[in-house]
Amino acid sequence: MQGTVDGFSYGLVTPLVAYLMACLGGALGLRCTTRAMTANRSRRPAWLALGTAAIGSGIWTMHFIAMMGFAVEGTPIHYDRTMTFASLAVAVVMVGTGIFIVGYRGPSGTALFTGGTVTGLGIASMHYLGMAGMSLDGRLEYDVPTVAASVAIAMAAATAALWAAGRARGFLWSVGASLVMGLAVAGMHYTGMAAVDVHVHGTSAPTAGEPAAALLGPMMVGPLALLVLVGIVVIFDPLLITGGPAAAPAERRPGVPAHSSARRAPARGRPSARGPVEHRSRAPQRH
Repeated sequence: MQGTVDGFSYGLVTPLVAYLMACLGGALGLRCTTRAMTANRSRRPAWLALGTAAIGSGIWTMHFIAMMGFAVEGTPIHYDRTMTFASLAVAVVMVGTGIFIVGYRGPSGTALFTGGTVTGLGIASMHYLGMAGMSLDGRLEYDVPTVAASVAIAMAAATAALWAAGRARGFLWSVGASLVMGLAVAGMHYTGMAAVDVHVHGTSAPTAGEPAAALLGPMMVGPLALLVLVGIVVIFDPLLITGGPAAAPAERRPGVPAHSSARRAPARGRPSARGPVEHRSRAPQRH
């Protein structure tokens, strides 16, 4: 029996909150990625890891907030705890791989394409693995072309967001990149949900797993707390607010003021301004 699927059982509340969570995670994660590109090599992995955690937590939280508005008439929906945690791990690992590629290679060329593709695939993998952890009295079927379209949306928008993050020069660039990242996650999610058909068995058999509210509510406390922690780090780092370049302390000599480092010695083999005067030979005087 064909089940009636409702992805907006709470109206526009769940899609709006889900999109805002994706934008928040994207904003924090992409700003950390931008900061990593201007940091020295010893601190770059820490900034990239922080950005990975923020984006991974943001997209995972977005997905399950949106799923709380998903209902099928005639059957309750439960979630498997192990598969739900696995979807979070997959999101963090794959998104982190893409971010580290762009963070070390730069947001252009092959590195941008590879990083954006891996990040987009991470978003899609998290979504469909989370769907696989869903249990109901029926079976799910997917329309393959729509699934392919959802994956393409995730890869394209993730690539655009990483490109914008690498060229961020201020607050407006950061806002634009986070909106694009939120669009990647939300667009992929709802396109993927449009590909779902549910065939209800109608046996009223109990489903395995836990109800959405009982499982997802407590599980989202951790990712939300992590987003708050990353937000505090971003707020207290002035370079992330102003968008200015990071200082390079390794290039300064100890004990030399910063302004004096701009003075360069004359190039070897090139006379200084006083050179020709000091070394000019005098012609012999005639008596």
